[in-house]
Amino acid sequence: MSLKDIKYKIFRLRLLPKNRLWIHLVLFLLTILSTYTVQGLWYCVAIMSILLAHEMGHYLMCRQYGVPATLPFFIPMPKINPFGTMGAIIQMKGAIPNRKALFDIGAAGPIAGLILSIPAIYIGMQHSEMIEASQMDGYGLVLGESLMFKAIAYLAVGRVPENYDTILHPLAYAGWAGLFVTSLNLLPIGQLDGGHIMYSLLGKKSNKTNLAFLVILASMIVYFPGWAVLFGLLLIFGRRHPAPVNDVTPLDVKRRILGILVFIIFLMSFTPVPLKLNN
Repeated sequence: MSLKDIKYKIFRLRLLPKNRLWIHLVLFLLTILSTYTVQGLWYCVAIMSILLAHEMGHYLMCRQYGVPATLPFFIPMPKINPFGTMGAIIQMKGAIPNRKALFDIGAAGPIAGLILSIPAIYIGMQHSEMIEASQMDGYGLVLGESLMFKAIAYLAVGRVPENYDTILHPLAYAGWAGLFVTSLNLLPIGQLDGGHIMYSLLGKKSNKTNLAFLVILASMIVYFPGWAVLFGLLLIFGRRHPAPVNDVTPLDVKRRILGILVFIIFLMSFTPVPLKLNN
């Protein structure tokens, strides 16, 4: 293949107009910096890899189905939240052709992120430190544990002795954050990844599940006020999911089964009270 042919193939990809590529690069580098300041190199590399895998899962599926989409926009957030970032997003600019494409685009991101989050938790837990609970007074935040996190941690280190707690290694913390991001995106509401999957499974009937989960999310604000931000954003950007071009052809059995498994992953990775102060 000649150099001219290579250049032509790159041109045909049309990732983004040249005058916008710098935005993605700058945001990516700033997010590397902001996550590095949170817990150093291990955390930075792990969380950036998880977020990149998640968004590239969406992006590559968009390319597969011919849906125009941008490269990921990373969102740096230094010293404002405990993660150093608000995650990353891609922008889809075209209509989704059918429910199959909608499912694949919605599910690819969380699955890709989960594949990296699980070993990060497992390996990170093996390098975490267990100390007596009475010595944890100096640590400001206590992380909630989802069922999946507990299961992975148990496989990695076994049962934590009574009256002991764990100071997470930065790699385990990145895995926890990745699992948290996965669960948020899998909420079956609106145009979140879970909303894409639910619509691909149920069609317009998913509007009822959207409303039900919005009510559940609103009720959880009592226990964790941080949910109010997400609830407000979901109200602003829409509770209903737009229909794909072909909204008639249902999903195949394989994807329906995978959709159920993804919903189970959501239930196992979701943490009603993800963070609380250690009083």
